[in-house]
Amino acid sequence: MTFAARTAALTLLFSVCGFAQLPEGAGKAETERLCQSCHDLQKTVSLRQDQAGWGATVTKMTEFGAKFSSDEMVAIVNYLATSFPAEEMPALNVNKARAIQLESRLSLKRSEAAAILRYRKEHGDFASLEDLKKVPGIDFAKIEAKKDSLVF
Repeated sequence: MTFAARTAALTLLFSVCGFAQLPEGAGKAETERLCQSCHDLQKTVSLRQDQAGWGATVTKMTEFGAKFSSDEMVAIVNYLATSFPAEEMPALNVNKARAIQLESRLSLKRSEAAAILRYRKEHGDFASLEDLKKVPGIDFAKIEAKKDSLVF
């Protein structure tokens, strides 16, 4: 069976079985059409991210080969951020956080999260936001934008 045939069969199966029933809203059709063929949407939307988080997730999917037009990408990100917004999260302890937590909560690349862990291991715990500026290879603006959700 070809990839296209498998994709069509899975899409039909999910819709017939009632899987991934998404709420109505602008961008729903694009999300179903472009994301459902590769993902279990119920599991995907359980992430509950903010606009920046969903944007980073969709951008990552394009890096993995997903094909979206700019308009489709905007529609999908807006739909996900509106329909599946981030839930109130407890503050992230930078000195105890694992790489995946740094990636998802701060919208960092995997390499940036690894750089923070490496620096923390080599230099000890961070005492303040200023200490994070010393970590080479990170986009500090992403961290500064979420500084209110960090503890040390």
